[in-house]
Amino acid sequence: MKFKSINDFLVHVQTELDNNRLILPCLPDIVFKVQAAVNKENSTTQELAEIISTDPALSARLIQVANSPIYRRKVEIRDIKHAISILGKHTVNTLVSILIMRNMYTPSSRVLKQHFHKVWEDSVNISAISRALTSFTPHLIADEAMLAGLIHQIGKLPILMLAEQLPEFKDHPLRLEKLLEKAHVPIGKIIMNTWDFPESLKAPAYEYLNFNKISGKPANYVDIVQVAYLQSISGSNNPVCKLDWSKIQSFQKVGLAPEIEIIEIDGIPERIHEAKKQLSL
Repeated sequence: MKFKSINDFLVHVQTELDNNRLILPCLPDIVFKVQAAVNKENSTTQELAEIISTDPALSARLIQVANSPIYRRKVEIRDIKHAISILGKHTVNTLVSILIMRNMYTPSSRVLKQHFHKVWEDSVNISAISRALTSFTPHLIADEAMLAGLIHQIGKLPILMLAEQLPEFKDHPLRLEKLLEKAHVPIGKIIMNTWDFPESLKAPAYEYLNFNKISGKPANYVDIVQVAYLQSISGSNNPVCKLDWSKIQSFQKVGLAPEIEIIEIDGIPERIHEAKKQLSL
């Protein structure tokens, strides 16, 4: 099968979806049960704890994260109910989604394992930088910024799943890399339309490469992820580095000059390292 353009590939993706031959990345039921409990009026810590406890591995990881340096708690958290009461329901809700995400970056075969690994590592890096950038935007929530960064390239996963069946991409790494970069944004939007996330968290997956967007203050998660992405490729041979970053409004909205390297700001490298460590738990 040969594709003459990116649009041809996107049409193929839609055809595969329509015929149930391609399954989009989806979140497990426990994520939606946690969301429903958090959003329900008068929900209790006990209710939420009972839902999360049905997944022992998730519970253990959540307790590990709650005790990590990123939250700097003075007392050790030993059970899931204590974690919820200390962190708060909304933080736990976001953390559950973050901790579930890693399972999605697992290839169905070994052929494209390195590609899945690279997408995950890039997402973790931008996720950690996004969290650190909330130091400049106190109106945004650090963990939500981290989640936005983690899902910003979610559109690459269906491409990799399809590529395992398409020799013209599977056997040609450079061609596959080009396809990943060109097609992941529109596919990311398709995925986000199926997820029950707030629009503010969905948008980075299909807006983070829109460098011409103009909007008023304050900064949102698209701005955060966009700046994090640009920081992550700074000094590389990525074509985006040739753009005039002084004209990209996200820097101004976040409150960071385009020429400033965030890792040179006191305290920021430590925050990035802590966030990456949290994602590796």
